[in-house]
Amino acid sequence: MTAQKVRFNVGGRIIETTATTLATARRDSMFGAMFDDEWKLQPRGDELVKPEEKEYFIDRDPDCFSVLLNLLRTGKLHVPSNIPEKLLYMEANYYGLLDHVRTAKWGDFDSNRLRLASTVSGQAPGNCTAIRASPDGGCAVAHGGIVRVYDWMLEEHPPLNLEYQSVNDIGWMDSDKIVMSVRQNSTRHPGMGVFSSLTGELRHRFQLGDGKDQVKGFAAGALCFNSDSNKVLASCRETSNEGILEWHQVTGKLTETSNQGIGVWDQVTGKQTDFFDFCLGGDAGKIQWLNGSNCLFVGGYIDDKYYINVLDFRDKSVVWSWPNGTKACVTASRIWDASPMDESKFCVVGGDDGTLGVLDLRSTKGGVRWNPYRDVECRYRPKLTCHAGQVFCSIDDEISVYYHGLDQWVLTSTLGRSQGGPIQDFSIGGDRLFALHIDENVFDVWETPSAPII
Repeated sequence: MTAQKVRFNVGGRIIETTATTLATARRDSMFGAMFDDEWKLQPRGDELVKPEEKEYFIDRDPDCFSVLLNLLRTGKLHVPSNIPEKLLYMEANYYGLLDHVRTAKWGDFDSNRLRLASTVSGQAPGNCTAIRASPDGGCAVAHGGIVRVYDWMLEEHPPLNLEYQSVNDIGWMDSDKIVMSVRQNSTRHPGMGVFSSLTGELRHRFQLGDGKDQVKGFAAGALCFNSDSNKVLASCRETSNEGILEWHQVTGKLTETSNQGIGVWDQVTGKQTDFFDFCLGGDAGKIQWLNGSNCLFVGGYIDDKYYINVLDFRDKSVVWSWPNGTKACVTASRIWDASPMDESKFCVVGGDDGTLGVLDLRSTKGGVRWNPYRDVECRYRPKLTCHAGQVFCSIDDEISVYYHGLDQWVLTSTLGRSQGGPIQDFSIGGDRLFALHIDENVFDVWETPSAPII
């Protein structure tokens, strides 16, 4: 491609660039449509006009155009103080350059270089429950019976609700669709639906059958996704019948409970494809699909003790559980959260006395290998997750990041802010970390600065 000069008249201002610069905008942009298959400028029917007099007129803001053109030239985004960011985003959307702007604003996720980029105030004080990052850098926040949705520019979209029932969990199928599970008290409607993240429209209600084409009313709890088979999974509790007495599969105690288990639905058709009839006994606080194993990690509280189970969907069996009668049972009441590590061979657990430990998911004989990492008194129940080989742990109003190597925990960074109170929940996605605080009901946005261009 030659460096063919191109002239624009943008809102009355003449701006010149080259075809080489415009080609960096890619095919899916307005500038990409100006080229043919060989990346030559399309003929415009004005071949008799002298080349230096040809120009493309665009009735848009010339200042924003100059900023975006410089972004295409250099890969760096510099926004002068006289240009509102929201105006620049609107113009970038017009030209099809939003992805370029987002890439330039923050880089690939790096926990050791995260910075606090912004803080967003919540709308409903005192009852925030969960936050989930979207694949493109936005998020969804559960406030009681409402889920508030924000795009990557942190612009709020119409809120979501299922008869304003209290929200248990939320999850992103993709950047356009959100799944919500609620504590459904009514037997008329299932407690789970998928919504448009843009309009807030309810697109589908997930039905739960019993194998006889009968639809059950159910409350849905923790959610997760199996990306390999495009399935959504949820812990379920039937609301159609009164609780019945049965022996609990984990504790071995006689327990009054409704029918429980894990439901599986196809993300494309919305139809139920499987059900694992498993008596949870309590609410599953976390479920996570273990890639490559056809197994599901299930963790939650029963009688103030934390239990972990690994369910194999191939033969509907419990292939691993903890505590299991070993010395680990003594410490079960100390556990406040657990998360499978990336390779799905180990599970990291957090204790209420400021310790992290590891459980081997391949063995049922060993206990927790505890390693002290902090000596603190937690005022609020912490959260734990694993991402890219590191462990993220919330302690009151900050998040600590650890690397586990050579049988010890190494603190690599700490994320904190001065206001907002304890962290209720946090989530990683779209190369951002979102931390939801409970006192002031605000969430922080942490991102990695874009790498310098040499």
